[in-house]
Amino acid sequence: MLTNYLKITWAVMKRRKFFTFISLFGISMTLTILIILTAFYEHAFSGNYPEPNRDRTLFVTNITLTEKATGFTNGNPLSISFINKYIKTLQTPEKVAFATEPSTVNTYHNGKKWKLFFKYTDPLFWEITQFNFLEGQPYTQRAIDNNEAVAVINDQTRDDYFGKGVSAVGKTMEINGEPLRVIGVVRGCPITRMRVASDVYMPYSLQKRNPDDRNYGGPYTAIVLAKDKADLPKMRAEYAEVVSRIPLIKLTDFTPDHIDSRMGTYLETAITDELFKSGAGLTKFYLLVFMLAVLFMTLPAINLVNINISRIMERASEIGIRKAFGASTRTMTAQFVVENVIVTVIGGMLALLLSALFIWWFNNSHLIAYADLRINWTVVIVAFTLSLIFGLMSGVYPAWRMSKLPVVEALKG
Repeated sequence: MLTNYLKITWAVMKRRKFFTFISLFGISMTLTILIILTAFYEHAFSGNYPEPNRDRTLFVTNITLTEKATGFTNGNPLSISFINKYIKTLQTPEKVAFATEPSTVNTYHNGKKWKLFFKYTDPLFWEITQFNFLEGQPYTQRAIDNNEAVAVINDQTRDDYFGKGVSAVGKTMEINGEPLRVIGVVRGCPITRMRVASDVYMPYSLQKRNPDDRNYGGPYTAIVLAKDKADLPKMRAEYAEVVSRIPLIKLTDFTPDHIDSRMGTYLETAITDELFKSGAGLTKFYLLVFMLAVLFMTLPAINLVNINISRIMERASEIGIRKAFGASTRTMTAQFVVENVIVTVIGGMLALLLSALFIWWFNNSHLIAYADLRINWTVVIVAFTLSLIFGLMSGVYPAWRMSKLPVVEALKG
């Protein structure tokens, strides 16, 4: 029986090329977009190089002071003194590091202008992250204590600035008007991993700020590593308890009476900080993604239902003849469902091929340096599952409806 279904399906696909093309195009484009969006999501938010421990890492990105009477708020990243006093003293974390967000600077070398990202970090930054050092080594606390003008750069900066394949360790480059001695070269990572990515890394002691500044706000993000993933709720709770006891400080513009600062995952801090600027940002983000996903998947399914109804109605005479020779409603429905499932599976395979081609192109286009988008088995399984769901959604109802047609009406077309 299945062999007959397959033979009929192949004949129908060849005979009605337009409907076949429209169905395959709709399915493959929908799934291609879903696969690519999934790849971008994993690229940005999964624990990829150089953050294999992101699943047990939390971040503190800002502190907000509020004067409830006026509604005035002051929100900033953290100062070194705040991190040392209120985060590094926590008992639950294994390690606490801090770093600035990447900033841009123009530098000149051999008559050329280079635009580079740079950030300041502490030495523990190199212990929490797992950068692959191609040359040299990271700076240590001794370099900071001695106020050494040193830097770690990524391999692309080395190749652009000093020449491809040329060793950079021991050489000098100028950043913000200050000559820096390169002591290490790391394999770079995409700038989309903003908590850790940069072209140039420098000790925080080189920043023109007072590390003993008693203000709570500053330019730094705290990176907090747990001993185990199970400790993440404990870290959050311990930090929340500490924040509740932080004394309020009087600012020049206003007198705050409330402090808010939270630990969050990379996704939580990215969404809350960058999109919604509020604690409810992650909930809004998930709700928005869910609504868009439902809308995105429902519209093609409805469109395919309409296409299949039109395609099946064209075959009314065929349905009438087969029913006249004794074909049951169940047999007719099974035939149309098999046809549609086969079309959708082919569409899913095309989607995987198109996705693979796009990802290969994007990774090699240098639109984002070090881009490492990829398709994993989870995405493949989801793609084929979605293909089958689309096949059933767009095939069962019109097949059942048309198979119920009376023989006389079907033969009349």
